[in-house]
Amino acid sequence: MTRFTVNGQPVEYRMDPQTPLLWALRDASNLTGTKYGCGTGHCGACTVDVDGEAVRACQVSIGAAEGTFVTTIEGLSRDRSHPVQRALLENNTIQCGYCVPGIVMAASVLLKKNKQPSDDEIKKAIPNICRCGIYPRLLDALRKAAVIANGGGDEPPSPTPPEDSKE
Repeated sequence: MTRFTVNGQPVEYRMDPQTPLLWALRDASNLTGTKYGCGTGHCGACTVDVDGEAVRACQVSIGAAEGTFVTTIEGLSRDRSHPVQRALLENNTIQCGYCVPGIVMAASVLLKKNKQPSDDEIKKAIPNICRCGIYPRLLDALRKAAVIANGGGDEPPSPTPPEDSKE
């Protein structure tokens, strides 16, 4: 049996320890916000927070998650009040929404670690694939999320120049 904490609740999975975390969350815990995308860890649709790190749940076994604290999109905020969720909704960023839970989880981890990430830091921390191409709106929304998370007003800062630009 494998034990860890999911969304603040202790869980015990009576599954093969090699079962991917993604399938334990979706099938055994009915937490279907964590999406299956590619199964290879490239798309990011299955991203969850494991002990403060953005982790691709399709690439981690439940045995490897033993003793950890896992947060899924369902555990982030029941009322969509998390700064990342608010900013994505307020900026009309979302299109189909399939990739959004993974993006939200990766962004929430980023904002816990870095209160004011640059555009380059956002792009590096959130390499998730979005087939709808929300990337320009995503950067705007995540700048706004950082402002909200820091208790600021509703206006995000101007885009940051690329690191290699000389001003």
